[in-house]
Amino acid sequence: MQEDDSPSPPARARPGPVWARHLRREVQFLLDLGSLTAAFALAYLLRFDFRLPADFAGRALVQLPLVVLIQFVTVFLLGTYNFVWRYIGLAEVKTFLRGAVYSAAPLLLLRFGLPDSFEVWRIPVSVILMDTALAFGGLLSLRVLRRSLYERYERIRRTSESSGERRVRVLLAGAGRAGQLAAREVLGRGDLNLDPVGFVDDDAQKLGSVIQGLKVLGDMEAIPRLAAERRIDRVVITIAGVDADTVRRILDLSERAGVRVQIIPGLYEILQGRVSISRFRDVDIQDLLGREPVRLDEEVVRRFLTGKCALVTGAGGSIGSELARQVARYHPGRLLLVERAEGALFNIHRELAESWPQLAISPLVADVGDPHRMRRIFGTYRPDVVFHAAAHKHVPMMEENTAEAVRNNVLATATLSRIAGENGSAAFVLISTDKAVHPASVMGASKRLAELVIQEQDRRFERTRFLGVRFGNVLGSAGSVVPIFREQIRRGGPVTVTHPEARRYFMTVSEAAQLVLEAGAIGGGGEILILDMGEPVRILDLARDMISLSGYKPYEEISIVFTGLRPGEKLHEQLQLDEERVDRTRHPKIFVGKLRSLDPAELDRCLDRFSELVQAGAEMEIRRLLAEVIPEAEVAIDGEVGEDPALGSSPGLVH
Repeated sequence: MQEDDSPSPPARARPGPVWARHLRREVQFLLDLGSLTAAFALAYLLRFDFRLPADFAGRALVQLPLVVLIQFVTVFLLGTYNFVWRYIGLAEVKTFLRGAVYSAAPLLLLRFGLPDSFEVWRIPVSVILMDTALAFGGLLSLRVLRRSLYERYERIRRTSESSGERRVRVLLAGAGRAGQLAAREVLGRGDLNLDPVGFVDDDAQKLGSVIQGLKVLGDMEAIPRLAAERRIDRVVITIAGVDADTVRRILDLSERAGVRVQIIPGLYEILQGRVSISRFRDVDIQDLLGREPVRLDEEVVRRFLTGKCALVTGAGGSIGSELARQVARYHPGRLLLVERAEGALFNIHRELAESWPQLAISPLVADVGDPHRMRRIFGTYRPDVVFHAAAHKHVPMMEENTAEAVRNNVLATATLSRIAGENGSAAFVLISTDKAVHPASVMGASKRLAELVIQEQDRRFERTRFLGVRFGNVLGSAGSVVPIFREQIRRGGPVTVTHPEARRYFMTVSEAAQLVLEAGAIGGGGEILILDMGEPVRILDLARDMISLSGYKPYEEISIVFTGLRPGEKLHEQLQLDEERVDRTRHPKIFVGKLRSLDPAELDRCLDRFSELVQAGAEMEIRRLLAEVIPEAEVAIDGEVGEDPALGSSPGLVH
């Protein structure tokens, strides 16, 4: 695995003593007053071609204090002394243009509005116009000069601190707005040890142009040639919101040249203040999956959560912990973290307590299947919203632990949802899975039955909306394929793939959690809300990409081994049953699936029977009952595993 040798973000500059800041501002005041005075004098001299008549010289001396006072007060009231001039940009320039207009207007009114008897206060129009241009041009020039001197000083200082290291020659891929910002910050920071050589961009109109002093040297196809000619060490993708196809293309071109590729952080990270735009990172597998950013209806989610008591089960897990983070952003009245793994609960509670010190957070060690413990929690805190993420989710492991899968995924869901309904919670949101569709595993069948349970609870408890949210695999979650591949690559391989045509849906944990929140806010109750997962990803392609991103050549330096599908696994997953009716919601990535329902009496009988079988540990009987209750399920019974219709013989190829 390649280590991330990206430069660390710069330490924040110390604000310094209060007297020093006041001194700097007073010096700026004096410089501005001097500039305004000089501009007015120069305007009069230019008006009379530097041969100023004596009577006009007297008028100028009388008019000078009034003109400078109007201009200075205008600049002050516009708040320009609050600007940080090391970051001067177009917005600040616009403020000075407004100041020029606002200060010239009263002078022009005096010129045309005063009678001849007040001639001494009537400034010539040409002097007003020239003075305005010179005065505000001078104010801007002072600040640009100040910024230039500061950046030059910082560049020299930081370069001297790292003078012993070789500077890395960088080619910036993307000459748009993000590329300009990245180039400006890199050029202004000598401590990064980066030597930007130029840009590449597919926009033909930019070819040959100069941006931030760097030339656009060619299009993306020129990367291999430029890498050789200019001795490029690294290509950095500087395109905001870059799509997966472009990332893959740049990655392929750079790999052809033997050059490492990095990418600027996402806009969300920059806006949140987590990183600067020059905090380049290695291209990650998420960049190659082509997931579009989620756009939430913030107001809907805010009304759903703000001031409410929210409970998250499985709060120490991958999905549960991210749900807790996202919920905290909306300032609930109290956040209840329910988790039976003490270590995981400690970690998420500490993280949230540090990030949201004003938020009331209760870490609760509890098993959601324990009705006595859960009734005490609901009786004490009266949660308004419940996100039920606690579940056994590992398919092959649950094939070996059938009773525990049903105990946790079905019976605990029935217990928790019933308690939520009895206590009048406003909403209960079950986190489901694509493996519940035509389930070929005990885990999938148990989650399918959990969906049916909450549908029935929605009919029984009128005050509570019960709904499920169904989605596929989450990138990087515990036990998922990405961390497994990463560990296998770290050890030098081989990387194990079940089948060359196995495909799965993927989304990031942050995206999944955000969509769950909005689904919970807009769901009417009794539905399964299905998240748009995009196109399924071939696991073999995922393995190849991860090997390449780690700096190795697939099949040559790291081998890929096909092991065959494990018990309960399918070749392809689905997000909906063929007979399910799926309707759109107002969110483009959330759909509503209508489930077939079970007769309430039959469902109660099944749950009672499952409880008896779980207590007895009768795993084969549990499997038979799952197949009976869920006809479309293909769970293994008496050693006969249901076959995936898309799968022929199990492969055992090795590369």
